[in-house]
Amino acid sequence: MATVRKGIEVSIALAEAVGQANVDVIAAYPITPQTHIVEHLAEMVADGHLDAEFVPVESEHSAMSVCCGSSAVGARTFTSTSSQGLALMAEIFYIASSLRLPIVMALANRSLSGPLSIWNDHTDTMMVRDSGWVQVFVENGQEAYDHMFWAFRVAEHPDVLYPTAVNLDGFILTHMIEPIIFEDNETIKKYLPDLKMKNVLHPDNPVSMGCFAMPEIYTETQMAREQGLVKSYPQAVKAWDEWYELTGRRYHPIETYRADDAEYCVVTMGSYGEAAMEVVDMLREKGEKVGVVKIRLWRPFPFEDFYKAIEGKKHLIVLDRAISFGGPGGPVATEIRSALYNRKNAPAIVNYVLGLAGRDVTPGDFIKILHEGKEKALKGDTAGYTLYGVRE
Repeated sequence: MATVRKGIEVSIALAEAVGQANVDVIAAYPITPQTHIVEHLAEMVADGHLDAEFVPVESEHSAMSVCCGSSAVGARTFTSTSSQGLALMAEIFYIASSLRLPIVMALANRSLSGPLSIWNDHTDTMMVRDSGWVQVFVENGQEAYDHMFWAFRVAEHPDVLYPTAVNLDGFILTHMIEPIIFEDNETIKKYLPDLKMKNVLHPDNPVSMGCFAMPEIYTETQMAREQGLVKSYPQAVKAWDEWYELTGRRYHPIETYRADDAEYCVVTMGSYGEAAMEVVDMLREKGEKVGVVKIRLWRPFPFEDFYKAIEGKKHLIVLDRAISFGGPGGPVATEIRSALYNRKNAPAIVNYVLGLAGRDVTPGDFIKILHEGKEKALKGDTAGYTLYGVRE
């Protein structure tokens, strides 16, 4: 495959990227809206285009269990899920990170029941934000394609060895046809070497993984997990830098748009970043000094990058796409408020929860939120959050 640009469904492009990554094992169960990803991978294996083992399991819980087993013996491993599938998988999700298994997942974000919905928000991924996985968000199809390679590169680095999840908005991205640049296989091989894990399960050298831990050592194991995940940050950045050197496409843990001279910014994650950029352009034409701060690396959270991006801003309007029921705000806003607590000259935080289960958020809605949020900040009305668009 030579470098080529073509219009293609994002899910199919993502599956092709997994194939180019020369994956060894795919274990998955179909669930909307991620099904097209694993369907296409199953076709690639069945047609002989991909030399890999596709395991059609009976549930998402089994899918992650298979992934743990295959990764533990040193196989490059991939899975994908959404929503209730992630909820069923959650028990093993935590085990994968505690065993330091470099599994890669495409998480097509979707709302959790109930009521039943197949549409997009970030409820599912927020359920596992503290699971010990490296987690990133992408905005479009090109980023989804690129980050499959990045995810394997980071997860499998000897200094990391943590499972990695690439979050992409269900339907908003998964089912869209977009122009995507496919890199040639030689470029991918240069970027992503063969997986060679030092510690693996093998009958010739029996070892134990994930044994029972007494209270006297459990705390230390959790500290080791925390330190390991935090130390994955330099390798995440290095992997983005190396991707840029090969392809010319650059990514950062925190990305900004027209934020340098902005008085205030809107904070986004996922595909809303591009909509926010268009709205900012519209408001800039009217003389309003507003910018965008986009969180790409969610775990480990890039504190210093974030502090630099918001320096000098009067307030931030944080957009959440999940509710922390009974809490002080959405998960992202709560995290940012915590990160800025007692920080000198920190901007005020105004929080909106919006777009739940795929409810449409128009440019007009964005403008209304920015103006309303600005007024709230000026009045000091920054406690809690506003669930935007609730019909009376």
